[in-house]
Amino acid sequence: MRFVDLLVVLFPLWAVVGTAGALVWPDNLTPLRPAIIPLLGVVMFGMGLTLTAREFLEVARRPLLIASGAALQFGIMPFAAWAVGHAMGLQPDLLVGLILVGACPGGTASNVICYLARGDVALSITFTTVSTFLAILLTPALTWLYVGESVPVPVISMLLSILQIVILPVLAGVTVNRFFGARFAFLRGVFPLISVAAIVVIIAIVVALNAGLTAVLAWPLVIAVMLHNSLGLAAGYSLPKLFGLDARISRTFAIEVGMQNSGLGVALATQFFSATAALPGAVFSVWHNLSGSFLAAYWARRPAP
Repeated sequence: MRFVDLLVVLFPLWAVVGTAGALVWPDNLTPLRPAIIPLLGVVMFGMGLTLTAREFLEVARRPLLIASGAALQFGIMPFAAWAVGHAMGLQPDLLVGLILVGACPGGTASNVICYLARGDVALSITFTTVSTFLAILLTPALTWLYVGESVPVPVISMLLSILQIVILPVLAGVTVNRFFGARFAFLRGVFPLISVAAIVVIIAIVVALNAGLTAVLAWPLVIAVMLHNSLGLAAGYSLPKLFGLDARISRTFAIEVGMQNSGLGVALATQFFSATAALPGAVFSVWHNLSGSFLAAYWARRPAP
């Protein structure tokens, strides 16, 4: 394994270090709050750099499979967040943040986890790409559906924000890859590490903004995030198996459904709700990479038939 890849795989460790630093020196990080959205834009540009025409052709080749994955992604995770949040009695800001994470598209880390778990990597990349574009409409709409009665949800503003901080950077990355791919090939090798660094800084900023509340909110929130992620992984695996899909595809569904673009959830929560609403996304960023890594290690020793 390359040294850069090792640093990327150790993302949960860097996230814990960043969290600890934010708790010790919150005043040094809170002024960086405006950097959250540009940092997410960097991550999404890196995702675009990895995409080629092949990923988009996959949609045409397997439309029913892609549609099923999108239905599970946006059907299970927002509802699971709503159910877990109410069952755990989360305060309104945390409930909004958890539902917002559930309404986000699949995370880019899922493609790496899928590879390690011996899943269908091409399908995983296609799922992530399609869900990212669908998020323009579905993330604001689903957030409004689940919390709009109790919390004002600026649907149109969120839609425009997702377009600016997710879709435009992704399209910019795709364009650079398409026309200047050979010249900037070295970027594809280092961008995963840049993305990890950006997400760690985002997590640290969110924790610093909530430094005074973290001790009070920590355990109920951590348990809620673990349950939310576990429900996504379990449903994402068992439902495709129930309908006769093979183990390799079921693993891919599980990872894509259970692993969210929590960085987007953090950015939207910070921009439209509150710093506290961004905490579920920060915790989810750490936990889903841990659970995904453990699951990948388990499946890697059991080749899919």
